[in-house]
Amino acid sequence: MDELFASAESLSDSVSVPLAERMRPKALSDIIGQEHLLGADGAITRMVKSGNIQSIIFWGPPGVGKTTLAYAIASESDYRFLRISAVEAGVKELREIINSAQANRSRGIRTILFIDEIHRFNKSQQDALLHAVERGILVLIGATTENPSFEVNSALLSRCRVYKLSPLQDSHLKELISKAITEDEAFSKFNITIADWEAILIPSGSDARTALNILESSVAFVAAESETDVVIDRSVIEKVIQSKVPLYDKSGESHYDTISAFIKSMRGSDPDAALFWMAKMLESGEDPKFIARRMVVFASEDIGNADPMALTIAVAVFNAVTFIGMPECSINLAQGVTYLASAPKSNASYIAINQVMSDIRNGIDTTVPMKLRNAPTKFMKSEGYGKDYKYPHDFEGHFVDEKYFPDSLKPKIYYNATEIGKEAEIALRLKSLWKHRNKK
Repeated sequence: MDELFASAESLSDSVSVPLAERMRPKALSDIIGQEHLLGADGAITRMVKSGNIQSIIFWGPPGVGKTTLAYAIASESDYRFLRISAVEAGVKELREIINSAQANRSRGIRTILFIDEIHRFNKSQQDALLHAVERGILVLIGATTENPSFEVNSALLSRCRVYKLSPLQDSHLKELISKAITEDEAFSKFNITIADWEAILIPSGSDARTALNILESSVAFVAAESETDVVIDRSVIEKVIQSKVPLYDKSGESHYDTISAFIKSMRGSDPDAALFWMAKMLESGEDPKFIARRMVVFASEDIGNADPMALTIAVAVFNAVTFIGMPECSINLAQGVTYLASAPKSNASYIAINQVMSDIRNGIDTTVPMKLRNAPTKFMKSEGYGKDYKYPHDFEGHFVDEKYFPDSLKPKIYYNATEIGKEAEIALRLKSLWKHRNKK
């Protein structure tokens, strides 16, 4: 029995901190991801090279490198680094830190104060920080998963640069996991094989910390029964995370198949099936904003003027998803999906714009008639710009039977309003206005 658990015990004894902490990069050049900030011309790269570190708010989802960036900036800038959590620190602790930073400043020692979850600070705590930042007593680096424009007071926010961190891609997580397997000392005695990458990547989302935690737990789990060879497959990971890993690849065929099923279910007016496919996507780690964007497109493409409120609701859902995030935004998505799926359908606007775009691409005359042109100057008026234009509001019913197409073209019906839902009213009005136009 002792021999059976020897490998697992040696793994446990060889480390004193979690793998995610052991793998934390010490230099900016070692950080994986956030290329828009860390490239040769990235804002953080330039700031560190200049030696003039300014107060910063890092905004992004969990596990994308907010804390790591703060550590690396301090390390490469020779600043004293202090870290507190907004959940635990009060005004008293802040004042002690500020007094210490002020004393060190007089000795030529500069201080970076890193505050995790800065959005949890109340007004009095943020006000206490404001004066220290304003006077240059310390450099503030805050980390938040919430939109700082809503959670950080405007006075403090105006004295900080806000950098939005991007979710890590699967390629980033693969690189990080592979690096941990080959470089971490605790793993050196094992021959580790990842038999199912998706099984790690899917539950990790874009969170590097979660990915490394799953890796570390999986190695420990297998090492309990294997001295050297550690094979990590789906069954191992499901036992470690105590849940099933959805069979869903966010960048592969299943991704497109599932969003297709979702759209077609809404188009087919089946709210139950639409909810089913949406739930699969969310449980598989799909970005809820991707789903919400598709709903906004769907509202115009497949519902259109049959229910003009559909677009308003879809946009409201997207905004709610952006503000709230998972898991609560699933409720907003569900409300929007059930509305869109249940709404009357029309693709008349979608067909119309496609037909117009096709004609224009094929070289149809697009010359603007003189009467429809803008005439902001006397010279342009003398040249005939705007001449003979009939202002609809000068006519009965605020309508005049006028030609608005290029002079060389016969008016063409592009928008064939259906007689479904609210669009039926539009169809009736257009028929009464344009009696001379031939309907299909």
